[in-house]
Amino acid sequence: MSEPGIASPDDLAARLARELYLAGEELATASFLALKLGKPLLLEGLPGVGKTEAAKALASALGVELIRLQCYEGIDAGHALYEWNYARQLLALRRDAATDLYSDEFLIERPLLRALKAPERTLLLIDEIDRADHEFEAFLLEFLSDFQISIPERGTLKAASPPVVILTSNRTRELHEALRRRCVYSWIAYPEPEREARIIMLRTPELAEATARAVVSAVNGLRRLPLAKAPGISEAVDWAKAAQMLEAGTGRWPEAFRRAIGVALKDEEDLALARDGLDELLTKACAS
Repeated sequence: MSEPGIASPDDLAARLARELYLAGEELATASFLALKLGKPLLLEGLPGVGKTEAAKALASALGVELIRLQCYEGIDAGHALYEWNYARQLLALRRDAATDLYSDEFLIERPLLRALKAPERTLLLIDEIDRADHEFEAFLLEFLSDFQISIPERGTLKAASPPVVILTSNRTRELHEALRRRCVYSWIAYPEPEREARIIMLRTPELAEATARAVVSAVNGLRRLPLAKAPGISEAVDWAKAAQMLEAGTGRWPEAFRRAIGVALKDEEDLALARDGLDELLTKACAS
C-alpha cells in the first residue's frame, strides 16, 4: 500500500489542496505515514469536520477508485462482503438444471469484496465504523489483517493489490483497542478560523475574503452554543453561498445570513436556541 510518488507530508498536503481539501499538518502527516507504512488510517472527529471529504480527496489525489462502505446499526458481514442472488439462481435453475449457481453472474458484490477483486489498487472508505457493533468490528479486524475472504462455494479470494484503507468515526462509542493498534490515528477538529476561511474561499472562489471571514466568525459563534447539530465545514460553505445569493449586491449581509440560517442550522430546537442572539452575532461577524 506504500505510495512511492509522495515524497513528504507537505507533498501530500499540496496534492490534497489541488483537490480542494486543505489538510492540517497532523492529518497530512498521519495520511502520509499510513500510506508509507501500509496501515489503515483511522480518522476521528465531530460530525462535519471533513473526515469523509478527506478520504474522497485522498482517493482523487492518488488517482484511485473510492469504494465506500457506509456502516450502520445492524450491519453484518453479508452486507459488507457479498450475497448470492437467490431469486436469480432459482430462475436459472428452472431454465437449466446444470447451471453453475455459484458463478459471478449470481454473486452480488458488496464493498469489501469489490475492493478485494479490483484489478488495481483502490481506496476503501469504511465510514462511521462507530455505528456498527463490536461483532462487525471484530470481523473487520480479521479482514484487514490479510485482505482475504473465504467464500464456501468459491474458495479463498485474496486481494491482488491491498487497498488503501480509511476508517472514520464520530466517536459515538469507543472502538476496540485491537483495531486502534492496527491503524495510524488522526483526530480532526474544526479548523482554526484562518484555515476555515481559506477553505470557504477555495470552495467559493467568487466570495470576497471579508465575507468568508464573516461566515467563519458567525459559524464559530454558533458552535459555542449547546446545539444538537453544530454546523460543520460543509454547512459553512453552503451558508456563504446562500447568503451571497440573497445579498445580491445590496450590502445587507447580516440580513442575508439571517434569512439563510436554515442552511447552517437544520434542527428546530437549534434554530430556537440561536434565534434570540442571532442578529447580534451576525452584526458583529459582518463588522469584524
